[in-house]
Amino acid sequence: MTAELKLGINVGYWQRDPDDQTETVLAAERCGYDSVFTAEAYGSDAFTTLAWYGARTSRIKLGTAVVQMSARTPAATAMHALTLDALSGGRVILGLGASGPQVVEGWYGQPFPKPLARTREYLDIVRQVWRREEPVTSEGPHYPLPYPGGSGLGKPLKSIAHPVRPEIPVYLGAEGPKNVALSAEVAQGWLPLFVDPEQIGPVFGGSLAGRPEGFEIAATVTTIVTDDLASALEFAKIPLAFYIGGMGAKDRNFHLDLIGRLGYAEEAGRVQELFLSGRRDEAIKAVPDALADAISLLGPLGRIKERLRLWRDSPVTTLLIAGVRDEPTLRAIKEMADS
Repeated sequence: MTAELKLGINVGYWQRDPDDQTETVLAAERCGYDSVFTAEAYGSDAFTTLAWYGARTSRIKLGTAVVQMSARTPAATAMHALTLDALSGGRVILGLGASGPQVVEGWYGQPFPKPLARTREYLDIVRQVWRREEPVTSEGPHYPLPYPGGSGLGKPLKSIAHPVRPEIPVYLGAEGPKNVALSAEVAQGWLPLFVDPEQIGPVFGGSLAGRPEGFEIAATVTTIVTDDLASALEFAKIPLAFYIGGMGAKDRNFHLDLIGRLGYAEEAGRVQELFLSGRRDEAIKAVPDALADAISLLGPLGRIKERLRLWRDSPVTTLLIAGVRDEPTLRAIKEMADS
């Protein structure tokens, strides 16, 4: 159980012009929200939008949910984070994720195998950069530094910039049991996707058993405030159908596997089948109402207040509200969470 459930917002990907959510971020800061998180997939990046919002705010924490490791070398990610952390007065939370083979190999042109080992090595280098204790080196095999071969002139280097914090918090985006366990072992937090607060213990309890005191769990939750619950459910199903059906290969889809562990394996298989056959509207309708409802906050404010109790009674420490843009609704949700 969480003693104090913090609220943040997740503004997601930047996809089109104009899609500037500065006013929403400013409203969240005024309402006392703890953090704002941005995302990236295979289009816009997470750091640019986060810097944009960071320059217009003064208190709210700035998180990435998540930066894809294959998009940047460990040193480049460390540079992005330490620069933004310094400019924002120490407000950055670095959310990292391995993504999946389709994006890693199809978009970034990098090998996907051994994501757990790559994550360990990646994070070790990032932290070496921030600590500046000695020139950065890594024996590899995934990110060897200095680079073996080439001109033969590479040498270990230490950042010429002095970070304002030698330990920037790192949260890992993880879905599989081993990856979640890795988060509890090496990171300061976990960024789950599509999580039912009542199933965190049964599904992830073993993976989280070794988490240290103060470990953060920041869950993104699609939130739709409306008197039309049926319409809200249909809208909440859209990203579920896309991730189950399209964000992964037919025979290797981590999101599909996660939904199966939540108890909807047969239904998820049907959603994937419909989506991959081009019947996307049918795929959306095939997402179970109970699943969409369990992982979201949907309906009138009174219903959302009741369902907030499930999150408060779970191990989640921060609820990242996704989909709400107006200040009155953000404030109402914050007041309910605090009551």
